[in-house]
Amino acid sequence: MSLSDIPNAISILRILIVYPVVVYLYQEKYNLALALFVFASISDLVDGYLARRYNWTSKLGGWLDPIADKLLINSVFLTLYIIGLVPAWLLILVLGRDLLIVGCVVYYYYKIEKVSARPTWISKVNTFVQLVLVFLILSSLTLQSYNFNGLPQLLLDGGMWIVLGLTIISGAGYINMGIKALMIRKKDVL
Repeated sequence: MSLSDIPNAISILRILIVYPVVVYLYQEKYNLALALFVFASISDLVDGYLARRYNWTSKLGGWLDPIADKLLINSVFLTLYIIGLVPAWLLILVLGRDLLIVGCVVYYYYKIEKVSARPTWISKVNTFVQLVLVFLILSSLTLQSYNFNGLPQLLLDGGMWIVLGLTIISGAGYINMGIKALMIRKKDVL
């Protein structure tokens, strides 16, 4: 392993962390779930920084990083829904957006032309806000597990509505981008 493999190794570690985060949530070990979630979230920043700063980018890393992000976020959202802390409408939007994007990218990649994974700026903001919302929910659960008041429900509800808006906006942005790419491709074929 060379130094340039560090960002990919960090992304793989983030993927491996998903399972214990979910297990700790089910076991109501919220402090451990929160600690691992924060570690995973920070590792996302670190691998991105290292890849850009030292030009340790690769095609594999271009795919591993968003896969790690989506596995972490979607697994935690699904778990939070199952234990009754995230409403169905939010889970459906977060998962639905990601499934739609993945489905379209896979179709485009195999049926039209090879593409690389490049998140848009609004998608990066969306991911960040989703991470913040999960952090707030896990922090509230952790406080409650130590017999403190959790965070105000208004804060958590507000975070959910912000995630809703950003998820719709970023999803629409990807749909628009995909339609434009198909239109350009169609012109090239004609």
